[in-house]
Amino acid sequence: QVQLVESGGGLVQAGGSLRLSCAASGSAFSDNVMSWYRQAPGTQRELVARISTVGTTNYADSVKGRFTISRDNAKNTVALQMNSLKPEDTAVYYCNARPAWVAPGRGSWGQGTQVTVSS
Repeated sequence: QVQLVESGGGLVQAGGSLRLSCAASGSAFSDNVMSWYRQAPGTQRELVARISTVGTTNYADSVKGRFTISRDNAKNTVALQMNSLKPEDTAVYYCNARPAWVAPGRGSWGQGTQVTVSS
């Protein structure tokens, strides 16, 4: 099991940037697919970005070209650089870790960090 702690959320104006970070401990970080999800009030949690154990990335269509996910296996961290933020990006952002053989949406979760984008 992996323990995850997110940081970096906050309030930003539309068009601004934020960088989220997730620190992992407790298991072999490099063996885990790392993902960022988000959940806005009244909506289901949705996948924002994912990075595989070998660095392959996938993004939701709504964030392509604006967000970048990266991982540092030496530091057991995963980051989400968010640029050109929009009010619709407002949500609680969650870090997720799962071994490659575990289904998406399962595994370990962080406590979440709030991102608020004002118009």
